[in-house]
Amino acid sequence: MKTAVIVFPGSNCDRDMAVALEQVTGKASAMVWHGDSTLPDNLDLIALPGGFSYGDYLRCGAIAGRSPVMQAVVEAAERGVPVLGVCNGFQVLTETGLLPGALMRNRDLDFICRDVPMIVENSQSVFTSGYRQGQEITIPVAHHDGNYFADSETLNMLESEGRVAFRYSDSINGSARNIAGILNMRGNVLGMMPHPERRIEDAHGGSDGRVLFEGLLAAIA
Repeated sequence: MKTAVIVFPGSNCDRDMAVALEQVTGKASAMVWHGDSTLPDNLDLIALPGGFSYGDYLRCGAIAGRSPVMQAVVEAAERGVPVLGVCNGFQVLTETGLLPGALMRNRDLDFICRDVPMIVENSQSVFTSGYRQGQEITIPVAHHDGNYFADSETLNMLESEGRVAFRYSDSINGSARNIAGILNMRGNVLGMMPHPERRIEDAHGGSDGRVLFEGLLAAIA
């Protein structure tokens, strides 16, 4: 499995993502700088990590979404390459238009950093096939702008098309319909606010996040 992690100025979870991917796949990820205009050939996964790309100026992910490398990421996603955006990476995906909606400030304007329980709403994608439908998992969040927002028409579309991947068991940030992760139409682009790369071994308190990466590895094998 050949993977790449996109690195923006202000990324602070890029190494976490790279370490998690290497532990699961046995191969080091390519670290791709935001200013590059191309990606390595034959990638099986592109990961956009968490952090504060460009210092979260303008809006979270707004500048990163217009960085040179993102055109290559969009083109790869349109070809069917799996793309995972976590936390700030989720914000970047909405800014590029690869996913609908926006991530806004949390309901109480607090930075939330804790383990959260979630329900697996769609176990049929390449990212979620390792889970059972309706399974409850626990993965940590660390965000100030994790409140997923979209208009009613978009939310109804996501629900009717089965594109809600994960849902918080309890509302923690004002997220519309407790949505914690969504998929694109083809199921090869996933944006999620919790950090699966931080829950991949017992030393992290469990391996619920590892299942996402292992399921992806099995799905594309």
